[in-house]
Amino acid sequence: MHVTVDHKTTRQAARSKIELRLSHLLGQFGAKVDELEHEWIGDTLHFKGKARGMKVEGTVEVTESEVVIDGKLPLIAMPFESKIKQAVKQEADAMFRTA
Repeated sequence: MHVTVDHKTTRQAARSKIELRLSHLLGQFGAKVDELEHEWIGDTLHFKGKARGMKVEGTVEVTESEVVIDGKLPLIAMPFESKIKQAVKQEADAMFRTA
């Protein structure tokens, strides 16, 4: 799955927004996520874990003008890829709408 959105701000401000949203999501859904690991390497957030027993992993890269989200979906989730991609795109668009 690949999603790209314009962040309309600086790299640091985009990273801060991503960190804040990640913290919020973990607070809201943390009980449904296991073995979550996430780490910034440069301007790329690497993540992996399990959600509802399914492995998820990917990256969120902050470029000069965009946020590029790449995720590997488990085979069982492939029939829902378009819905998952749409939900991720909507969330990312909403996060950077008022950059």
